[in-house]
Amino acid sequence: MTDQTPLVEMRDIHVSFGGIKAVDGVSCTLYPGEVVGLLGHNGAGKSTLIKVLSGAYRADEGAILINGEEAAISSPRDARRYNIETIYQTLALADNLDAASNLFLGRELTTATGSLDDVRMEAETRKIMGRLNPNFRKFEAPVSALSGGQRQSVAIARAVYFEAKILIMDEPTAALGVQETAMVSELIKQLKSEGIGIFLISHDIHDVFDLSDRLTVMKNGRLVDTVRVEDVSQDDVLAMIIAGQRPNGGQVTNGG
Repeated sequence: MTDQTPLVEMRDIHVSFGGIKAVDGVSCTLYPGEVVGLLGHNGAGKSTLIKVLSGAYRADEGAILINGEEAAISSPRDARRYNIETIYQTLALADNLDAASNLFLGRELTTATGSLDDVRMEAETRKIMGRLNPNFRKFEAPVSALSGGQRQSVAIARAVYFEAKILIMDEPTAALGVQETAMVSELIKQLKSEGIGIFLISHDIHDVFDLSDRLTVMKNGRLVDTVRVEDVSQDDVLAMIIAGQRPNGGQVTNGG
């Protein structure tokens, strides 16, 4: 993996709110076709770090490189320009609209006369859902009638349709049952196979362990360590999260 250029490289990121250092000198990378799990307790800084990448927050210091070149990301619109899409836990779906209307919400396709091209939008939705989740059938139902896993499918399809290369997924399996979680896991594996890089934020160490290639653990705004899943046990990772204890026995210090 190290012979590739990272899709994302976040270098020495600092974010403060008043006198509180939410992110204190954190660096991390993401490669094509890789899932990096981002772990830590509430307040560890993982959501703040990833919101810098998504354009929701601006870093006080540090740099973001996309495909090896420094990127200027100061808004979600900037992030999309770099093919970065975020799927929040709330999914940001309009419950009263169907899958196609949600997929193209704010980016609707129009006909030559300027009216909404509903036929084309539904056809495109069926095409992308056929690729990601062939069992999806409820194209005409409002998304409020869909299961949690099906709703996740719609949110993921929206990101992928608009050519996301870097996907940020915030708690994608929260509140899902076993079958629904398995559906989302298969979607993530499909995205990996297409070369999409994924930052996976979660409190569930088991899901993250199963889906991730590497794990980046934060505590109190600082980087504890980034490790390959195959090199650590779940107990090692719990020690990183709870005690800031690196697998080699070192303790996290200022700036990681």
